[in-house]
Amino acid sequence: MNSTVLRSPFTGFAPDFRIADLVRHNAAEFGERAAITADVNTLSYNELDKRTNRVAQALRGMEDTLHARIAVLDKNSPTVVEVLMGSAKAGLVTVPLNWRLSPAELLAVLQDCQATVLIASDEFGAHLAAVTTELPELRIIAVPSSGTSHASGIGLDYERWIEAYEPVDPGHRGDADDPVLLLYTSGTTGTPKGVVGTNRNLAATSSVAAQWGVDGSTVMLVAMPLFHIGGLSLVFITLQHGGQMLMIREVKPVQLLDTMVASRVTNAFLVPSVIASLVDVDDAANRDWSSLRSITYGASPITPALLLRALKTFKRPLFQVYGMTETHGAITQLIADDHDPGGPREYLMRSAGRPYPWVELRTVDLNSGAPTPVGEPGELWVRSPGCTPGYFNKPTETSSAIDADGWLHTCDVAFINADGYLTISDRLKDMIISGGENVYPVEVEAILAGHPAVAAVAVIGLPDERWGEAIHAAVQLHSNSHIEADELRQYARQHLAGYKCPKSIEFVASLPLSPTGKILKREIRARSTKGPQ
Repeated sequence: MNSTVLRSPFTGFAPDFRIADLVRHNAAEFGERAAITADVNTLSYNELDKRTNRVAQALRGMEDTLHARIAVLDKNSPTVVEVLMGSAKAGLVTVPLNWRLSPAELLAVLQDCQATVLIASDEFGAHLAAVTTELPELRIIAVPSSGTSHASGIGLDYERWIEAYEPVDPGHRGDADDPVLLLYTSGTTGTPKGVVGTNRNLAATSSVAAQWGVDGSTVMLVAMPLFHIGGLSLVFITLQHGGQMLMIREVKPVQLLDTMVASRVTNAFLVPSVIASLVDVDDAANRDWSSLRSITYGASPITPALLLRALKTFKRPLFQVYGMTETHGAITQLIADDHDPGGPREYLMRSAGRPYPWVELRTVDLNSGAPTPVGEPGELWVRSPGCTPGYFNKPTETSSAIDADGWLHTCDVAFINADGYLTISDRLKDMIISGGENVYPVEVEAILAGHPAVAAVAVIGLPDERWGEAIHAAVQLHSNSHIEADELRQYARQHLAGYKCPKSIEFVASLPLSPTGKILKREIRARSTKGPQ
């Protein structure tokens, strides 16, 4: 018996789904119902529809090429949703940018996606200055980060820009396989790759919440960043059901708890590290959680100890989901009943659950590609309407990742048990997931190795209660060289986003090597038990 799990690929969602229709249909049906709340401001569906119409018309005034890329750089805000929906109404593609990247990393993404317009919060003044210097042809629209002043002085003012256009819907819907989204994920060499998202892909993304209790009365906490599919999928899910999004610009545990209770949040998606920060708040368990229907978590597994604390704190169902950018979110789910800490089914918590009805999973032998038996590890392959058609302008990488039969080769090592539960056991490409962020060791290694004191370096992920995995660097220095761990971390921070920088650094006399000269990371993992230095 092989481990392939087959499901009907079109069960559970409407193949005719178009994201351009979401706001316009909700405005017609729900009118003044709240769509987005951010800080003390709330937009109704009518207001959101009019503002996205203005954005669409303004973008058409700047860019009339179908499927051109419009980049947006901002923390969680209504602006990101307005650009996303306005671009869809205009037949354009939105590229949400990771605001945690350094200016150099951001420039690499903008150059790769060939964006024609950048809509950015002027909170990121250093990024905007770098962009104007290196990409002078890129048209910039600046969103004031506070008050009404256009502080950066770079580009056009967002509100003035859209107010110059009438709120007339261009009426574009597009086809099911038209691109509407481009999300960037780092490659194993550190080269950014744009994952193409179509209307069909996002139909699957929007259809995963049946068991979470999402409906028109939902108040969805959107606290995860909107440059991730984990945060962005909540926008599509909520809009599809006509609910309300509660946008959280920055996660501050005490303030977040206060907001969740005061706003009567019904649903949330959080990574385990954020859940840990919330349950650490002294009076978290004494809050009124009667409105909360469920918490979904993902990006990294949750420990039994943290799960118990979360269940005792919130007293509500928890769901685990597993997915990736290339699948546009969740492909499997561990339901609330399968969370059994301390019970006979506790072992299921090590799994990622079972696939959604429209998802096919397969594990194959790493050498032959033949299906592996039940319970035997192999590379995980996925086939789903949610799977990307490919990477933007990267045909070689696309053909390597997606075969002729439509199977996405995930490079995750996994096994599927007799009951259809998927367990991820390793990563072929050594990717580290720290606090819900994907980090590729080779990218961090390249930066650290650039320091003149460093002779060789190996970066691994070590288990961490809060972050899932903590980035650890084993560093061999040149003879007669010296550098402190903090100094090397500061050097890394000049070139990398903060979440990619090592939490701990171990200086070693030499790195363990195989007979062929390859660094033996398994030996480094086995001996690296120190905390941050």
